[in-house]
Amino acid sequence: MAPRSDTELLLRIDVAAERLAVSRATLYRMLQRGEIPTVRIGTAVRVPVSALERWLAGQIAGHGGA
Repeated sequence: MAPRSDTELLLRIDVAAERLAVSRATLYRMLQRGEIPTVRIGTAVRVPVSALERWLAGQIAGHGGA
């Protein structure tokens, strides 16, 4: 696989799951619940990096930083 750049805007599902350190199945459940938005390009589903960052910030804030 080619090296990934830190400037990527959209991630494939497997890469997004890897970045969150969760399984693909867990990420798919999160996406189905609407916790993290996706972008469709044709038949491809991508996760915006900014959406992952917002979700993570919300998780940290929601738990008092613990």
